Amino acid sequence: MVSQKVTITNPTGLHLRPAGILCHKATQFESTVTFRFREGTANAKSVLSVLGACIKAGDEVEFCCEGADETEALRTIVELVESGLGE
Repeated sequence: MVSQKVTITNPTGLHLRPAGILCHKATQFESTVTFRFREGTANAKSVLSVLGACIKAGDEVEFCCEGADETEALRTIVELVESGLGE
C-alpha cells in the first residue's frame, strides 16, 4: 500500500464535476483507491463517497492505493488533484 497527503486546491472543493473526474480516473486502475479525510475513509471510485465527504478548498486528504498498479494510481490521482481536477 502507498499513500500520500494532498491539499485540495480548486476553489469550490470536490463538488459533482471534480468528484466525477476523480472517480472516473480512479476506476481506470486495478488497485483499490481510497482516501482518508477527518475521521473517515471512503472509496475514491464512488462519486457518492467523494461527495459525502464534503471536502472543501484547502482541506487535506490522504489518498491510499493498494494493488498491482498502486504506485501509478497514486501518482496519477495526486497529479490530478494538484492540477485542480479540471477547474
